[in-house]
Amino acid sequence: MDDTPNRRDFLSRCGMGFGAVGLQSLMGSSGFLSAKSKISADVSIPLAPKNPQFPSKVKRVIHLFMNGGPSHVDTFDPKPMLDKYAGKMLPTGNLKTERQTGAAFASPWKFRKYGQSGIEVSELFPHVAECIDDIAVIRSMKADVPNHEPSLMLMNCGDARLVRPSVGSWVTYGLGSENQNLPGFMVMCPGGYPIQESQNWQSGFLPGVFQGTYIDTKNRHVEKLIEHIKNHDIPLSAQRRQLDLLKQINLQHAQKRFNDPQLEARIQSFELAYRMQLDATDAFDIQKEPEYIREMYGDGVQGRQMLIARRLAERGVRFIQIWHGQGQPWDNHDDIEKNHGRLAMQSDQPIAALLKDLKQRGMLEDTLVIWGGEFGRTPTVELPKPGANAGKINGRDHNNHGFTMWMAGGGVRGGYVHGATDEFGFKAVKDTVHVHDLHATMLALLGFDHEKFTFRYAGRDFRLTDVAGNVVRELIV
Repeated sequence: MDDTPNRRDFLSRCGMGFGAVGLQSLMGSSGFLSAKSKISADVSIPLAPKNPQFPSKVKRVIHLFMNGGPSHVDTFDPKPMLDKYAGKMLPTGNLKTERQTGAAFASPWKFRKYGQSGIEVSELFPHVAECIDDIAVIRSMKADVPNHEPSLMLMNCGDARLVRPSVGSWVTYGLGSENQNLPGFMVMCPGGYPIQESQNWQSGFLPGVFQGTYIDTKNRHVEKLIEHIKNHDIPLSAQRRQLDLLKQINLQHAQKRFNDPQLEARIQSFELAYRMQLDATDAFDIQKEPEYIREMYGDGVQGRQMLIARRLAERGVRFIQIWHGQGQPWDNHDDIEKNHGRLAMQSDQPIAALLKDLKQRGMLEDTLVIWGGEFGRTPTVELPKPGANAGKINGRDHNNHGFTMWMAGGGVRGGYVHGATDEFGFKAVKDTVHVHDLHATMLALLGFDHEKFTFRYAGRDFRLTDVAGNVVRELIV
């Protein structure tokens, strides 16, 4: 058989060859073809545990996401001046946010001091308040815009518009995972995806293995929590032989395509799915917990999520994100007293149980727990607008100018309040913490310099904090 190429084949091969040289150079500089990510006969483990840039206490993160924007002036940022001006226009005039607002809206809940620190917390969160001496309350948070979609992306991915890796993806990229039989980054959201769906836990331009694994925690049984977690027809030994054959074919396929990182991620996902059949079944079975522990967390969805989070943290999962409900449950433009009351009742006991349980097991000292939403809410009442609310004047609009988040755990200065909003709670006016600053501080607690923790993509070094962000040293012990 004559193997001499014709003119068309010759030009095609040359053209593809030069393209491959350029592609190989680009992927090599991006880290895709490094020793840790190259596909070979002895496939490396991209989620293998790695050391941070400098020593750190924190080994893992649990992010409690109150989707929709909880009201800071009703939870962790008391504003007595709202009682004085209740029903009256504020002297500052109309507040600029997404929709038109009216008079001052006093909080329906009372605040009181808790713990040795004497930090004031709303009666909405009496159980969390019992843990206040382990919590650093940030009352001066700031985001960019009063809209859910960009604010969710900013909080979760560090950029409001462009496709960027999520915080959990960055953390697992930097630290790997302590358990190779479970995903390093897991996301629990009951009843379906939130707004922006899986973009909230995307890996962006990082290899796909660092993307979050979604679990629908409205279900109780492990086989409904994770589809196809068990194969009832084929034993594990037969599955192993099938997977070995599939891996061999995939490796041959990948090597012909210059070790495509997407193919690598696919191979790793098959391997992880096989290994998860044992560990995931155990991790999600909260019936193995003593009855008094289950009672401490409560039997609701939030209680199950928090208890599962602790079990995942024990098993070495690096980043765990817990969403409160489907959609935007904390987005209360109307009936805020009724709705915030219901939501706090669902989450207060489970959150406190998580903090107390981690502490009694000696895990809080190396676990970073974060609570908050994508922004806060206005101290003034939202005025009726067609299509915006139900015409009731008893809710609050979005507020990105000032809101509250809190942190607890390893390296965090507990019993501390950082920053402040103005006397009415609209705008951060003291020691403002932008979302980029929050991310920089999180990375510092994990052992990373946010300016040097980068990934080369498209010819430049990208980082979680883009070209901004400062570590808030006052939050760190």
